[in-house]
Amino acid sequence: MARIRFDNVTKRYGNVVAVEGLDLEIRDKEFVVLLGPSGCGKTTTLNMIAGLEELTEGDIYFDDQIVNFMPPHKRDAAMVFQSYALYPHKSVYENIAFGLRMRRFDQTEIDRRVRDAAKRLEIEHLLKRRPSQLSGGQRQRVALGRAMVRQPAVFLMDEPLSNLDAVLRISMRAEIKQLHQSMKTTFVYVTHDQAEALTLADRIVVMNLGLVQQIGTADEIYEQPLNMFVASFLGSPPINYIEGRIEEVGDEVRFRRESIKLRFPPHMAKRLAGQNGREMVLGIRPEDVIENIPPVEGESLHGHVNFVLPVGSDQYLNMRAGGVELFFRVGKEVRHANDEDVALAININRLHVFDKETQTSLLYQD
Repeated sequence: MARIRFDNVTKRYGNVVAVEGLDLEIRDKEFVVLLGPSGCGKTTTLNMIAGLEELTEGDIYFDDQIVNFMPPHKRDAAMVFQSYALYPHKSVYENIAFGLRMRRFDQTEIDRRVRDAAKRLEIEHLLKRRPSQLSGGQRQRVALGRAMVRQPAVFLMDEPLSNLDAVLRISMRAEIKQLHQSMKTTFVYVTHDQAEALTLADRIVVMNLGLVQQIGTADEIYEQPLNMFVASFLGSPPINYIEGRIEEVGDEVRFRRESIKLRFPPHMAKRLAGQNGREMVLGIRPEDVIENIPPVEGESLHGHVNFVLPVGSDQYLNMRAGGVELFFRVGKEVRHANDEDVALAININRLHVFDKETQTSLLYQD
């Protein structure tokens, strides 16, 4: 088993708080992604699991054992670094075998494990080469193989794909996902790339400024963000924000800003009722446009297209409505031109509503 639990863990570097009051449980065999911008504390969190960073406060448990002072080599965790950290003077075979030799495995077992890992990663033909003779993707596979042969209880990965080109990153994501499924062990993966988080994770831990912002599945994080930071960090192009106020007219609850009037569907109206005049921020994801239907009053945006950006199967509309610049994504069969007035039907069931001052969700926060 490899269940990892953080109990009110804080890490400080002098006066700088890198991670504050972290409470998190990573389940056995789970794939958890720590997601956030540079400096948010995600790598520090990973290093504390590995034993490479000491805790300032709190406790970390592996299963039910506190490991605060357990040295890294006793934690049964294997780490894959962003830089791969391969030995340039050793062959691929020896790089993969290195950890096993340090643990004094016999040669027969070393050979079996190295060749099994090489076969699974499709690098058998590279075993005699040096790292300098490999591509970036091949080096990444060697780094994965070196971790695999240890058969660790925990796999720790720190931005392992950031040095690869876009096409190779996509294929390597699939390989890492398949590796997790076949090894049936706990994976903790650090990235700032939302696409990696959404495609790989069983659960995502979104961090910012050393604090956990939200924990949940990819769908939960994307569909029900608890604050504006989470909502804007996931999604490409990012979510549109429009400042305005809640307006109650008869039985209807709606958002109002200048010429923009969007009504809230019943389940949202119920949560927002009784707050007439409250300042808020409306969030509309770029894809939440309903195409090929006529615009309806209270369910559409009227604006002026500044420019159209074709992006293969889709196109992005940059438009201005209610004095705000917005981005929307529509299919390429929908014809819009630069400098034209448009009315876009909005999927009002997918609106997001945030408090203007606290930036927290008015729909999903208790």
